[in-house]
Amino acid sequence: MSGYLAGLNPEQREAVEAVDGPVLVLSGAGTGKTRVLTTRFAHILLTGRAAPGEMLAVTFTNKAAREMRERVAGLLGRPVDGLWLGTFHALGARMLRRHAEAAGLRRDFAILDTDDQLRVLKPVMEELRLDPKRAPPPAALALIQRWKDRGVAPDRLGAAEQTEFASGRMAEVYARYQQRLAALNAADFGDLLLHMTDILRREPAALAAWQRRFRYLLVDEYQDTNVVQYLFLRLLAQAHRNICCVGDDDQSIYSWRGAEVGNILRFEQDFPGARVIRLERNYRSTAPILAAAAGLIAHNEERLGKTLRPAGKEGAGEQVLVVSLWDSDEEARMVGERIAALRAEGHRLAEIAVLVRAGFQTRAFEERLLALAIPYRVVGGLRFYERAEIRDAVAYLRLLARPADDLAFERIVNVPRRGIGEGTLATLRQAARARGEPLAVATAAAIAAKQIPPRARETLGHWLHDLDRWREIEAREGPVVALSAVLEDSGYLEMWRRDPSPEAPGRVENLRELGRALAEFETLAAFLDHVSLVMENEAENGDDKLSLMTLHAAKGLEFDTVFLPGWEEGVFPNQRALDESGTKGLEEERRLAYVGLTRARTRAIVSFALNRRIYGNWQSNAPSRFLDELPADEIRREGSSAFRRAAARREPVVFLDRAPLTALRSSVPERVAPRPRPAEAVGVGARVRHERYGLGTVRAAEAGRLEIEFDEGGRKRILDGFVTPA
Repeated sequence: MSGYLAGLNPEQREAVEAVDGPVLVLSGAGTGKTRVLTTRFAHILLTGRAAPGEMLAVTFTNKAAREMRERVAGLLGRPVDGLWLGTFHALGARMLRRHAEAAGLRRDFAILDTDDQLRVLKPVMEELRLDPKRAPPPAALALIQRWKDRGVAPDRLGAAEQTEFASGRMAEVYARYQQRLAALNAADFGDLLLHMTDILRREPAALAAWQRRFRYLLVDEYQDTNVVQYLFLRLLAQAHRNICCVGDDDQSIYSWRGAEVGNILRFEQDFPGARVIRLERNYRSTAPILAAAAGLIAHNEERLGKTLRPAGKEGAGEQVLVVSLWDSDEEARMVGERIAALRAEGHRLAEIAVLVRAGFQTRAFEERLLALAIPYRVVGGLRFYERAEIRDAVAYLRLLARPADDLAFERIVNVPRRGIGEGTLATLRQAARARGEPLAVATAAAIAAKQIPPRARETLGHWLHDLDRWREIEAREGPVVALSAVLEDSGYLEMWRRDPSPEAPGRVENLRELGRALAEFETLAAFLDHVSLVMENEAENGDDKLSLMTLHAAKGLEFDTVFLPGWEEGVFPNQRALDESGTKGLEEERRLAYVGLTRARTRAIVSFALNRRIYGNWQSNAPSRFLDELPADEIRREGSSAFRRAAARREPVVFLDRAPLTALRSSVPERVAPRPRPAEAVGVGARVRHERYGLGTVRAAEAGRLEIEFDEGGRKRILDGFVTPA
């Protein structure tokens, strides 16, 4: 019976056999976490400590739940029925069905998806007369879900949860939304645990019954739990304390979607006498890669501490390569050429990945891979030109260049929302077909003939006028200026700036990157042709494709070769993360770098560029502080010829001689030069542009000193001579 334990190393076996009392298994990257979880599950069943229905096992994805179920069945030699094994949402729904009345629902309650949730929320906001342009319903829904992730019901909203969004009326929106859900006998995903946790708190009999039922709890990816998940688990484990949480505090990288690294850090406080078992034997990466990752993550203070070591031969493998480049264009060429060389040597593209910090960075590599005819896939997301915000912006550009483009017209006539309903669109389509004219021409005629409602006539009239004005800007000043005017004047950028969802800042970054892409073409027509060819190129044969993704999407994956470009201050660590979260943000960024390095089995190539074109403007960059933190003995440095020439002109830059990178950081010149004082004073509320920080809104102004809230860089105090009107 004990044969299933034979293949475990000592630490893994300890984690499997320590079944009684609270246990925290700190499982580093590549240390066999899944094997430990499934073997422990089977061990409890095989030793008769619990029946299948007396164990609760929680995973974060349905895929992980299926894999665990299959592995447990394989160890037992038979299918296992009656398991409580699944995601938090699945288990919460299953439990809530038994207590629906206590949550004001019937047992046959519906679980709503995002589209249905918005259909419920929009009328609520309309009743409260909230402007959907200033308070978009998707943004309001994201805020409500954030509260639910924190276990905050409408009656428990405190001062810490107050927000200026929706004119400060979000508490009322939340309460009415919940009332509407109850009236519909429905729950959204956030309700499943929120309701269940509330019931366990309020009803001692229900809590005691579930505590008696679940004699053992197993939790995967504990570092990714949010507040309500944490409360749910603590309530269930209070009586018997037989809870085993498996996770890695060094891989907690999802705070933006509610994950609390503090949950795993305070496990021993929550469960006094808890046993902590560290899995440190790595079966994935070479010794230099592990040593580099360990040296980097050791700079974090908020961690429980462990050091990965290779399970194979000590000291084997290539050093981590750090490549210094003159600019981001050269970086894209370097990555593309090395990938092509690896492919020529017989390496499979499927075993190569390019991991970037932010989604907008993928475009430069996509363009280069297309030029080299290297097949690739974007993992965990869409290709750059397939993203909704890019498709919207390109549709605007198509309509500027091709006024008869009806598909583009229909896509963005009500984006952002202008109150153009389906009835008005149907009238316009019918008129266009009857006249044999494009929608834009038919719309102008329908406005003149008063064939559509007054409000729609006024809105569409202004919009058609804007289109003509933007075409004039494009003809006079070029497509990049026209795109900027379109995104600002239409309210499209403002829509995403106001959106509090975690994806919104990335969408704004992507739109800025589109401006850079547009700047590389002489005409708007040439750019649109290029976009069409890129989209057509999607139909590629074969499964051997390079993986291109963000570092967040890479967690849980592994590759033979990993490229990690863009290690510069402001890019990685990300400036917004530093501005919003300070030291906590920096430590999460460092964990993200650790995750990136530990994705590599045999080869990791890190790169940074002294100059990077961001949103169409060249910017001098300092090397990331993370490069200083990599152990010198575990890395090898290379510099392009352009970088070497640049380094020779900078004193005291001796990066190629392994001097600390701080010397280079301090030597990068500031390129923003003051201009003459503006003729008119810059007032509060004015939109301004700064060469380094981009667009921003003036929040305070006194004697030429401005306090500006930049769209991308947070609040800064700047003299008015350093900005221009936007």
